[in-house]
Amino acid sequence: MTTAAIVRVAGALVEAEPLRAALYELAWVGRRRLLGEVVRQAGPVATIQVYEDTTGLELGEPVEGAGTTLTAQLGPGLLGAVLDGIGRPLERLAAGGGDFIGPGVMVPTLDPQRRWPFKHALAVGVRVSGGDILGTVEERPGIEHAVMVPPDMQGVLGSLSSGEYAVTDAIGALEDGRSLYLAQRWPMRVPRPIAQRLATRRPFVTGQRVFDLLFPVAEGGACAVPGGFGTGKTIIEQSLARGADADIVVYVGCGERGNEMTDVLTGFPRLVDPRTGRPVMDRSVLIVNTSNMPVAAREASIYLGITIAEYYRDQGKRVALMIDSTSRWAEALREMGARLQEMPGEEGYPTYLASRLSLFFERAGYVRVRGAPEREGAVTVIGAISPPGGDFSEPVTQAALRVAGALWALDPALAHQRHYPAVDWDTSFSLYVDQVAAWFSEAGGPDWSVTRQQLVTLLQRERELRDIAGLVGPDALEDEDRLVMDIAWMVRDVLLRQNAFHPNDAISSVAKTWGLAAAAVATARAARAALAAGVPMARLGMERVRQALVALRDAPETEVGTLSAAALAAAESVAGRPAGSRS
Repeated sequence: MTTAAIVRVAGALVEAEPLRAALYELAWVGRRRLLGEVVRQAGPVATIQVYEDTTGLELGEPVEGAGTTLTAQLGPGLLGAVLDGIGRPLERLAAGGGDFIGPGVMVPTLDPQRRWPFKHALAVGVRVSGGDILGTVEERPGIEHAVMVPPDMQGVLGSLSSGEYAVTDAIGALEDGRSLYLAQRWPMRVPRPIAQRLATRRPFVTGQRVFDLLFPVAEGGACAVPGGFGTGKTIIEQSLARGADADIVVYVGCGERGNEMTDVLTGFPRLVDPRTGRPVMDRSVLIVNTSNMPVAAREASIYLGITIAEYYRDQGKRVALMIDSTSRWAEALREMGARLQEMPGEEGYPTYLASRLSLFFERAGYVRVRGAPEREGAVTVIGAISPPGGDFSEPVTQAALRVAGALWALDPALAHQRHYPAVDWDTSFSLYVDQVAAWFSEAGGPDWSVTRQQLVTLLQRERELRDIAGLVGPDALEDEDRLVMDIAWMVRDVLLRQNAFHPNDAISSVAKTWGLAAAAVATARAARAALAAGVPMARLGMERVRQALVALRDAPETEVGTLSAAALAAAESVAGRPAGSRS
């Protein structure tokens, strides 16, 4: 049999001949056995994208097909891990070979030496199929990891026992002799199968007031977060990782600068989950593929992230997947497409950019999981986008808008004013508002939808008045219009602005968000009534209301109820009368 050899090298692309392989089959390239993936087969010539640095490859070096596709190793030990774009654990790579990844170095994602206490949940002789829970492992304190039958297996359970096992040890077997393990593998580019896709009425509660109140995302939804340089995309995603109501967080640093990812890697271990008091890393998986790493691995990194997210979803957990940023992934597609000499589309991106992005975003969802016991899980995707020059008309942003259910558009002007999150409430939108309104009305206040709409109308009117005031001056406005601008400024400064470093303001509960919103709307209503009754603007107690709102905003959760009532009372007495009095 003739051995395949390299006949062409172009950056991360290698052509080998004669090599017949399946599309997306893995291959070992060169004497250093670099890992690659077959992306084109033209007769005897296979084109391979290599996930490692190809510097030094020579023509004639051997190439060998691996006989399998790119898979993710899934099992206990993922939580708290920091992986590269193809699933190699960076900590163990550094321990074994130093700070730089050597060529051809492959380390399994899960530590094969660590042993886990497994408790079986099924009896021998029962029929099992893909997704059935065999038992559990306590992966982290308070976090049960369900060990499942792989999706492509079924049969009668021949043996299963509790005990301490490594991920490579068999915990049992089917009657036909196939072994069962704590870990399993799944092809990263193939969605894990589900029983049924469900409609959800529950929101993905972010802890950020501007999102939860104005632009909510349903659990299992997809959201695009475009913003130019310095608008705070990374801070937003870190805030979501810390404060969002999710069981598991998967964070993918795709093509970001090395120093920025260093901040993530040093900052994440210090973050504390406010609900449990334990480190956020206990429920997180970090995937790091910086801009100086091979571009092919960058393209694969988001598929590793979504596969890990789907795996925990199949255990019945609510998973948040953060991608920073989708633009770098699209740029990897563009670079690979150029080297493959594919027909370029708009701005050089491949013509299949929109379809590839939509297929990825469709892997988000709230689903009924396959297997017993019956359970539901969700994967919510938050994808940051870095449009060049902040231009939202560029192809990646537009492709994301077609498939995402929400847009959190970041405004550089707000960022320059130190207003964070720097969300442009005129451009942003959410298609999930009606879907989650009932949940927010029950958890927050009965008038949640009405209050939200009144705030949106107030902010829209304030934008119009600012344009007018820029032409004629604010003193030329009617008192009612000046009142709108004053209240809108208070809403923007106290309600929509949030300090990510304040211990009580970094994460805002639904109750606190509702208290601030209800007080702001009550202020507008009472102040308009006072003006109509002839009370001059100078006598309105707006500063008293603002102080009450600031006190509520900065209060610990235990004082929210009391201070919400105080803020509402201040709002109702804005004309200088005690709350509840008659004129």
